[in-house]
Amino acid sequence: MADQEHKHGEMDISVQEETFNGFIQWTIRGALAFIFIGIPVMLLVA
Repeated sequence: MADQEHKHGEMDISVQEETFNGFIQWTIRGALAFIFIGIPVMLLVA
């Protein structure tokens, strides 16, 4: 185990990239929904 040498940049990070991209997409969608739906509704109710 200790005889293996670490090589920088060789690890497969495709799953982490997909997870991060999904998180960013849902964050943007949520922010846009709040801007275009949440704020106008709050202004109408107030």
